[in-house]
Amino acid sequence: MTKRPPATLSQVAQRAGVSLTTASKAINGKDRVSEVTRARVMAAARDLSFTPNLVARGLMTGSTSTVGFIIADSMTHRFAAPVMLGAETALGAIDLSMITCDARGDQARGRQLAVMLAARKVDGVLVVGDNNAVTASVTEYIDVPVVYVYGLSDDERDVVHMPDDENGITLALDHLVSIGRRRIAHLTGPRGATAVVERVKGMRARMRKEGLRLTGPVMYGDHWSQRWARGATAQLLESHPDVDAVLCGSDQIAAGVVVGLKEAGRRVPDDVAVTGYDNWGVFALETEPPLTTVDMNMEALGAAAAQELFSMIDVGPRQGGIRRHGCGLIVRASTVGRP
Repeated sequence: MTKRPPATLSQVAQRAGVSLTTASKAINGKDRVSEVTRARVMAAARDLSFTPNLVARGLMTGSTSTVGFIIADSMTHRFAAPVMLGAETALGAIDLSMITCDARGDQARGRQLAVMLAARKVDGVLVVGDNNAVTASVTEYIDVPVVYVYGLSDDERDVVHMPDDENGITLALDHLVSIGRRRIAHLTGPRGATAVVERVKGMRARMRKEGLRLTGPVMYGDHWSQRWARGATAQLLESHPDVDAVLCGSDQIAAGVVVGLKEAGRRVPDDVAVTGYDNWGVFALETEPPLTTVDMNMEALGAAAAQELFSMIDVGPRQGGIRRHGCGLIVRASTVGRP
């Protein structure tokens, strides 16, 4: 007789008609769950003979209730940190913990870390990549589920969670149009970078829809550089002195644009409105005036990736592909001035 596999938390949640997080909280006696809901979850667990104790469940399934977290490149720590916070919160809600490693931009090291984590019997792996480049897949080297976040995998069969940059840039563009700006220029990062390609594509599609034309060609920088943006602003004003808005591909570039405009005697936002991208406080809040910018909601991105990873651990493989997540617009004084 074939032995029946142990019930999963996902099955308990489905039978009780609640989310995974609610089911976990109910079974583990956490607060913020009504007694009615708790009773329904516990009844479902009993019906399915679910084993909630982590040690006992680990003996039955080989699970360690631990997830590996690989940062593909140290240069992305600014973005990896909020992703990690979101993932940690989501995993903590269902009693999973994380082991964090840094591949330091070395693809071979990334593979070695994945193999090491699998050898330590982690239940799954999250890989945080770089939105400017493609992340080398580690999936074929290990036998546990892997989810990639903030970086495309070079294997299209992998599950990937990304910010919707194509739509995100249109939030800033629509805002500029809504405040009456029509002579809009675009300064952004390296040509060919994943984020740059998506944002330029989204901007051009929206401009065509609105019957607008970009003021001058897209200006690409070799780096996401304030110094480059400052010089590029001088070139922009020389060739297109009537520009009334600059749509920037990052907050760092936007900060350089603001300096360049002021050096040319242009007032921000009275003469020229400026938008950034990333909502990076070091630039978005410290620039004078503070930057209107697009927030990629990185914590929510990390949480969504962690939740899908848990579903893959708990239930089984999922269809590969890219899951795009919405961004938000933060309006500040670089476009609307002060009250």
